[in-house]
Amino acid sequence: MRGIGASREEAFEQAALAMIAAIADPRAIRPEEAVELACEAPDDELLLVEWLNALIYESATRRMLWGRFKVRIEGTRLRATAWGEKTDVARHQPAVEVKGATYTNLSVTQDRRGAWVAQCVVDV
Repeated sequence: MRGIGASREEAFEQAALAMIAAIADPRAIRPEEAVELACEAPDDELLLVEWLNALIYESATRRMLWGRFKVRIEGTRLRATAWGEKTDVARHQPAVEVKGATYTNLSVTQDRRGAWVAQCVVDV
């Protein structure tokens, strides 16, 4: 999964959206419920894995899909809001179940043009 944004936060939001897009079309997910999430890690790369795994956990336990995100990062702490709805198999037609974010190809960097890129491989 790869997210690209003008800020580190936007790259994390886009990485989450890319992960959801592997499951279902994010445009079909209604923002009916907002859920607050928080995680912490010693560096940006590990924070990305913690963030994506927090979303995976919330999706599994709440039986929800997310279509929109707002991420705030302060130092080593991430706080976010995810908007989504209960999974409707007939309407969302989930293609895969994401099991977890991995350390494979894990990086959070800023490119020469100033864009942030947050990426890793997820297990399905």
